[in-house]
Amino acid sequence: MSIRPWIIVEPPDSRGLRRVTIGGETVGSAWSPTELRKIIGRHGYPENMDLDDPASVCWRGGDSRAWPDRAWRRRSTMLLMVAGLLVSMVFNAVIGWPDASGALTFAQRITGVLFVLSGVALGIAAIAALDYWGRRHFRASGAVVIFGAIIVLATDGLLLLLWFEEREYTRHLLVYLPALCWAVWAIFVLVCEKSWKGMPQPKRFAAGVVATVLLTAVSLAYSTMYQPASAPMHFTLKAEFGKAWEDNRLPFLHVPLTLYMKNTGGIPVYIVNDIYTVRGRVAVYSLEEEDPTAEWKKSVERQGAREGEAELYVGQPNYTTVSSGRFYESGSSLDVGQEYALKRVFQLPRNVGYDVLSVALQISYMRKDRGRLDVEEFGFPHVSWNEREGRYYCEPAICGEQLVYRGRVRHNNNLINVTRKPRYVTAVWSPGGRFISSISSVPYGFSGVGDYREEKRELQRYGAARSRADSVISVAELLRSAGV
Repeated sequence: MSIRPWIIVEPPDSRGLRRVTIGGETVGSAWSPTELRKIIGRHGYPENMDLDDPASVCWRGGDSRAWPDRAWRRRSTMLLMVAGLLVSMVFNAVIGWPDASGALTFAQRITGVLFVLSGVALGIAAIAALDYWGRRHFRASGAVVIFGAIIVLATDGLLLLLWFEEREYTRHLLVYLPALCWAVWAIFVLVCEKSWKGMPQPKRFAAGVVATVLLTAVSLAYSTMYQPASAPMHFTLKAEFGKAWEDNRLPFLHVPLTLYMKNTGGIPVYIVNDIYTVRGRVAVYSLEEEDPTAEWKKSVERQGAREGEAELYVGQPNYTTVSSGRFYESGSSLDVGQEYALKRVFQLPRNVGYDVLSVALQISYMRKDRGRLDVEEFGFPHVSWNEREGRYYCEPAICGEQLVYRGRVRHNNNLINVTRKPRYVTAVWSPGGRFISSISSVPYGFSGVGDYREEKRELQRYGAARSRADSVISVAELLRSAGV
């Protein structure tokens, strides 16, 4: 039998792993006698050899029974670490990708990119966790794992902070709240084990980690809470009457109406709702110079009047809707510099009793740099007088005849979406002049009472507002243009 080199089994380290050398060369590490026999078997020794034979094996720091490794505990910790890192990796990537690939503003894209990069870092940390609770082939694996845990703590802490603003239940809360608790546990375990010890220059590494986390947190917080107000919206709206002409076959005048809209601002928008309304005015004329204030007060108090009018020789104005309709398709976008014009013709009797005609063109819009509207869902109108419409149904005696548009809106910063309940844009339109636009999380229903404060907050959050143009012409001018 040939003489074999001496097998030396070193003392167990802090994890219970014992280094094995043969002939002065390290050949591996073992957690247990079974692993030790496999190592020496690969080097020509019989796997059933007597490990207590001092002529073959030298034990240092404990004999053949000194195996302090608790495999179940080590593997359980490793699995929990890897699972937490992988779940957070997927979650951060899901949050960040929509903003990184489709956000309209630079700040929102930065937010998305940071979350995607954090997901990549967490994937690397998960691989490092396998090594750190394994053979530790890489000295920096422990430092990489604790860096990943700090990322989870920072990102999920930010999500929880955003959630506390309104404290609404969302299914994503079931992900980032447990992940935050996991991050606290993981950092506690890693700090107790001093996982950064294998890292060269650990103080510089710690300073770099703290600086990176702080800068990332500040960037995320700024890009999330900052509302871009530096690019106000501007529209050019026009509503003009044209030259009327007489119909020789019928006792009517044909009056052309031109409606025009152009986005002269720097941000594309969704047109949520629009309406144009032509009204005829009948008033009482008097040559007596009386105080018009009293008549103005009556005009304001009269049902259906807006701000009322105060004229010296004109009183008791009464308005009647002559024509009303849609101008633009609900949910359609209006890009920067895009314009749209529409021409209509409405009819007036030759002996009409109106003295003045007025037209009002109104639009409500939402900025596309704040939210993305589900155009396909929103563009389908629900009729309020049809019982089959379910929650959109309302008795005509109460609500009249209305069209209801409703669709999901998603904030362009996906951090808002995962910390809030779903929001919906609602538009209500009727030819009688009913013109409503709102954004809310409250389910739609005519019998329900909405939250006005929430609606006001959401309108500001998504940059929703209105724009209006008015024009007035005397009926005498129209008759003269038609040669009547």
